[in-house]
Amino acid sequence: MTRYLDVVFGLPVEGAFSYLCEDSPGMEMGYRVMAPFGRRTLTGFVIGSKDSKPAGVAEIKPVQRIIDKRPFFDEKSVELAGWLSRMYLCSLGEALQAMLPSGRREVDIEGFDFERECPVRSYTLSSSQMKAIETIGRKEHPFYYLYGVTGSGKTEVFLNVARDVQAEGRGVIYLVPEISLTQQVKEVFVSAFKDRVAILHSGLTPSQRLKEWMRIFSGSASVAVGARSAVFAPFPSLGLIIMDEEHDGSYKSSNTPRYHARQVAMHRCLTEKAVFVSGSATPSLESYYHIKTKTICGLTLPERLSGGKTPKISVVDMKKEPGPLSKTVISRIREVHDEGRQTILFLNRRGFAYYFSCRSCGYEMKCRHCSVSLTFYQTKWLMVCHYCGYKTRPVDVCPACGSLDIGYSGFGTEKIEEEVAGLFPDYTVKRIDADSVRNKRKLLKMLNDFKEGRIDVLIGTQMVAKGLNFPRVKLVGIVLADTGLNLPDFRAAERAFGLVVQVAGRAGRVNPDGEVIIQTYRPDHEMFDLARGEKVFDFYDRELKVRKETGFPPYSRLIRFVSRSRDRKKAEKTCEDLASELSERINSMGEILGPADCPIAMIAGNHRVHLFLKTARFKQLHSVIRKVMGNFKTASGVYLEIDVDPVSLL
Repeated sequence: MTRYLDVVFGLPVEGAFSYLCEDSPGMEMGYRVMAPFGRRTLTGFVIGSKDSKPAGVAEIKPVQRIIDKRPFFDEKSVELAGWLSRMYLCSLGEALQAMLPSGRREVDIEGFDFERECPVRSYTLSSSQMKAIETIGRKEHPFYYLYGVTGSGKTEVFLNVARDVQAEGRGVIYLVPEISLTQQVKEVFVSAFKDRVAILHSGLTPSQRLKEWMRIFSGSASVAVGARSAVFAPFPSLGLIIMDEEHDGSYKSSNTPRYHARQVAMHRCLTEKAVFVSGSATPSLESYYHIKTKTICGLTLPERLSGGKTPKISVVDMKKEPGPLSKTVISRIREVHDEGRQTILFLNRRGFAYYFSCRSCGYEMKCRHCSVSLTFYQTKWLMVCHYCGYKTRPVDVCPACGSLDIGYSGFGTEKIEEEVAGLFPDYTVKRIDADSVRNKRKLLKMLNDFKEGRIDVLIGTQMVAKGLNFPRVKLVGIVLADTGLNLPDFRAAERAFGLVVQVAGRAGRVNPDGEVIIQTYRPDHEMFDLARGEKVFDFYDRELKVRKETGFPPYSRLIRFVSRSRDRKKAEKTCEDLASELSERINSMGEILGPADCPIAMIAGNHRVHLFLKTARFKQLHSVIRKVMGNFKTASGVYLEIDVDPVSLL
């Protein structure tokens, strides 16, 4: 039987394309096909079919191959993709491509024994935990926020709410920022739900991910645990989405469509009559604002439950210190070790030194493809760009003036590792960052070794700040708390404050004598006073006043356009033309900011120019922008990125 298929592709082109399919009477929607598109053969998604030939089409090409033996998405997925494409200004095909796994066949996940790895846990719930569970269980509100200090038992609340929803026969999605760093979350849920848990994250191969997707789609799995894209898990009946560490920026996609998992989760819960529960010890400012304005129902867990207490926090002025580690931190590392306890040193900067400069002429060694300084790696003897991957050997003389008076400034985790190993040669010192830990298995082994006490000092980037619980840790040293504080981004202070509070939360989780030492060149900054007193809401209230005065989110919405091209003039002209087009259409609905060079003006050889629309009338303006972008054409060699509600402005 001949069918005419409606197919969309993961390309920035609107509308579906018709293809012929012979001898496939069951073909409706939900399959992938290989089909000719221009001179290429591409993977397409079947979103509909019909028996009769579409009117007005002279020639219809046949599909070359049907990839799937059974459908793996349905009308509900297509509807969600439609919302995604409208909201984030992309094509339906691009939205589906972002949502769906790309595996060609289903392959088992190796080495995961549900029974062996996850012993059953039993906890006595506190009164505040019970109150939170009961409040969410009444489902009087679609959105709940669980604020709790680190170690207050948020995961146990999430687990109990999930149990209740799963018992109703409805699906549960549990989102975490990075699945590899929250192994204990996976263990908790597998202990409760055994093989009913599906795991969705980037550590799986596409084929393994496809198998887990199909377990959810078929109903054989009732709980999905995963990172950002797990928000699309295709449960036939969705009952609950949980978002742990809601504040984390990795929930925002950096590729088209540039969706935020929180927005997708809230949309799904409204349309599918499910409940959305998010939580953090440091809520995003937007969520805090929505709690205050009652858009989200706020719940609080005020105390640590495992015997720990709020750690003692002190600030060290690094202007008086000769090296990257203060005398205070060095002496406390020794004292903590003598007590048989452990130390975490946090620095959100990789490498040995983060820029090369000439003291004679001021020359800085930057990437030849990006407008950023190269990072020096002493162990590899390389200068590396963290944006495009460009590598070159360090130099002995200044390339600009020939001076020998050169040096490497700043310091990263590699430098701190060398410093600690030199000061304490008998200690076991390990480093966790994207350079030292390149696969999940190595990372989990290192974290387990630290948890079991086989590592004395752990040095790491924000990998060690997210949701990890180490009972033996007494001291946390924040090596340079100023990192990120001066970035040209209105969220810089919020991020810096959240990171300090999250890292500080690694100390004193079990024992009441935790200690945090914050090293900074700006000891008088009010952020550190508020972090030291755990005055999270005081910080947020102050920050909200600043945002209100400047008209930035949450008191407005932003849409960012980034034009990039190897030709600088083309990139500039695209943004100028777009600004001109928008200014004629938006009237008083919003304000145009720019065009201007992006703070990082070049990446991978492409010049970057951006402009913003700021509005308090988002729906009306968004509708106008969709119409404008439907007709706006860019010159050849120019790519235009559209980011609705951007998280990063760099």
